[in-house]
Amino acid sequence: MSIATPVELQMRRLRIEDNAAIAHVIRQVSAEFGLTADKGYTVADPNLDTLFDTYSQPGHAYWVIEQAGHVVGGGGVAPLSGSEPDICELQKMYFLPQARGQGQAKILALTAMAFAREQGFRRCYLETTASLKQAIALYERLGFAHISAPLGNTGHVDCEVRMLKAL
Repeated sequence: MSIATPVELQMRRLRIEDNAAIAHVIRQVSAEFGLTADKGYTVADPNLDTLFDTYSQPGHAYWVIEQAGHVVGGGGVAPLSGSEPDICELQKMYFLPQARGQGQAKILALTAMAFAREQGFRRCYLETTASLKQAIALYERLGFAHISAPLGNTGHVDCEVRMLKAL
């Protein structure tokens, strides 16, 4: 009798050949939670299919989570558009069900914030929606505080949960 062992999850920086895979993950998770393009969620972002181009710019970074050679999640950080220059945004944190509950989102978020500090950012902002209760709980555990008004120009009009953390 053979015993199945769990396949390890590995985090690495986004590569150009990951564009289609991470866009698929984002679309699949968005559909799972009802985060539709018509409501201004990430699936409406014009750069969704070309994330490598976006995250290869200075001050930007994106990491993917791989399992058995397949992208199963990811997240990144970038300067917050339309805001003060010391604020970055934690962005596009999406994980397929098999990648959840294993601490990968925490590791990725901590990695992203360390990168942001190295880039000179002093604060990290994020937007999400109330239906993503596990994500909100993680952000609270990481020290993000709820704020009442949006910052910057994210274009995500239906992200009613806004949070900020000093780096």
